[in-house]
Amino acid sequence: MIFFMAGTSDARDLALAIQDAGYPLLTSVVTEHAANALKAVELQVRVGRLDIAEMMALLKEKGATLLVDASHPFAEEAHLTAMAAANACGVTYLRYERSSQTFRDHASLLHVDTYEEAAQLAAQKKGSVMLTTGSKTLPIFIAKLVGDPEVRLVARMLPRVDNMEKCVQLGVGQENIIAMQGPFSRDLNEALYRHYGTTLMITKESGGPGAVDEKVEAALAMGIEVIVIGRPKLDFAVSFSTVDALLSEIARRIGSTHSKEDERSERS
Repeated sequence: MIFFMAGTSDARDLALAIQDAGYPLLTSVVTEHAANALKAVELQVRVGRLDIAEMMALLKEKGATLLVDASHPFAEEAHLTAMAAANACGVTYLRYERSSQTFRDHASLLHVDTYEEAAQLAAQKKGSVMLTTGSKTLPIFIAKLVGDPEVRLVARMLPRVDNMEKCVQLGVGQENIIAMQGPFSRDLNEALYRHYGTTLMITKESGGPGAVDEKVEAALAMGIEVIVIGRPKLDFAVSFSTVDALLSEIARRIGSTHSKEDERSERS
């Protein structure tokens, strides 16, 4: 059994590729919305966050021999939990991560390493700031930006009840909330920038089909400055960015499905 942590829009296709190759797997996601997308293609799925103890118990219960971490590049806590649980259980850990995004050089493109640096830089820049990094780190930006009369913070996030409740708790007015499910086209990004008079946009370097290019290119074309937050720097012992490479490693680690079928035929 392979325990598969899904957390990106392309993780579903990867999970299907592993299943189609003949390997049984249990996918794991945080939200019901993500779970429904996996169930729709008949993948076995569980829902909810796990701490190290809970993940260890699940790995042992399912008899997992391998853990594939395909969670979001910025899900640092999930990565650390998975690596620790796999190591404690003697389960092989494999990281699958989208290729890093390479942006063209541009005077309006600013790179930082952390959310805190992004918030500090935005506080210096002032203006109408569109935040597209999700709700989890919203308090970091609230602390630096809200209350400054020269700053308007507009938060763009998934249209979930918990996200809206967090905005209310943090004092983000509904006129400054964009609750929409992506992906966003370039035209839509441009329309949103115009509507909110955006002068600065903050994004994460998520890579892959996360539509980061659309956000960035639309902003730069309109003369809007962009702050790009780099990925967390973690030491993944074994990491892959292509489906074929990951499948080859799975076959090397636990054997190909063809060889297992041959073994069953010989025994019968």
